[in-house]
Amino acid sequence: MAKRDYYEVLGVSRGASAEELKKAYRQKAKELHPDRNADNPEAESQFKEVNEAYDVLKDADKKAAYDRFGHAAFDGGMGGGGQRGGFHGGGNGDFASAFSDVFEDLFGDFMGGRGGGGGGPRSRAQRGSDLRYNLRVTLEEAYKGVQKTINVPASVSCDSCHGTGAEGGAEPVTCPTCSGMGKVRAQQGFFTVERTCPTCNGMGQMVKNPCKVCGGAGRIEKERALSVNIPAGVETGTRIRLAGEGEAGLRGGPTGDLYIFIEVREHPIFQRDGAHLFFRVPVPMTTAAMGGEVEVPTIDGGRSRVKVPAGSQTGKQMRLRSKGMPALRGGGIGDLLIELVVETPVNLTARQKELLREFEKLSEENNPEGSSFFKKVKSFWDGMKS
Repeated sequence: MAKRDYYEVLGVSRGASAEELKKAYRQKAKELHPDRNADNPEAESQFKEVNEAYDVLKDADKKAAYDRFGHAAFDGGMGGGGQRGGFHGGGNGDFASAFSDVFEDLFGDFMGGRGGGGGGPRSRAQRGSDLRYNLRVTLEEAYKGVQKTINVPASVSCDSCHGTGAEGGAEPVTCPTCSGMGKVRAQQGFFTVERTCPTCNGMGQMVKNPCKVCGGAGRIEKERALSVNIPAGVETGTRIRLAGEGEAGLRGGPTGDLYIFIEVREHPIFQRDGAHLFFRVPVPMTTAAMGGEVEVPTIDGGRSRVKVPAGSQTGKQMRLRSKGMPALRGGGIGDLLIELVVETPVNLTARQKELLREFEKLSEENNPEGSSFFKKVKSFWDGMKS
């Protein structure tokens, strides 16, 4: 079966730059790595094909020979490239190198590499982890904005060794097992496999006399009190980033960040929809019928008097402009929406019942919605009979 064009294998054009070739190779190798494609029997051969293509195209001399002669450049008899190509002739060493590139470029987190090739040791200093803190605030606090003090348990730099992990702040020494590379190689048949150095755990360096306080880690567990400004208008799900307030880095590495996720508690009166607030207010049947006023609360702790039009029904909404929540980072203030719920009196006295019966006799023409509904019902029943 004829070999595919190397540029086609990597999915790039012939004019692709070295950076474009590397980017395409990394993407293809990541997609086709056998460890990630256990259910694809063709993944291994495709993975080897990608490595073969990149091994040729990443080398300026091989690439020039391939661009001129194609695959024939590495089949013997066409210049000096024949014994250097990916899988041909004396290519075992080159393939091992290409295979190593995959682990260094794509799986450096597992192998102790930095993800950019080069085969150097992983830096002994590692960035600290980011932390997450869930903070609950009331709706009133979300309306005004508030300053909160939170206690964050986290790793902080060890003062005793100044974050180096060594007693007295001494510098670490080169690992004798991997000679500072952070990785060790083992030959397994056709493949040369690299693994994280078991002695230094991929650091390339060791601490001879570990700090007694932190045990050589360069950091200790400690709870810190932080003051956090919560801006007005925050909603559930709002994320606040505090740079450099996460865990301390390992052995002098930079500190991670702290992410605060806001949760706004439910309010007993107000419901929130973005910048708008909403609540339902019960009004007496007499007020709804004759009109009047009701006093309602606002989120700032104030009071507003709202006029109820005569003949109001349950579900009628009224709007108080700019009485809602402030929009986060500017953008104005929302409204307060009030929905009326006409309340039917209960536990009537004999006199109240008597008055209501009299009112009912005088109100036959005062219920337009009820009259319309029952006319439709009567028409429905008449239609069913016919």
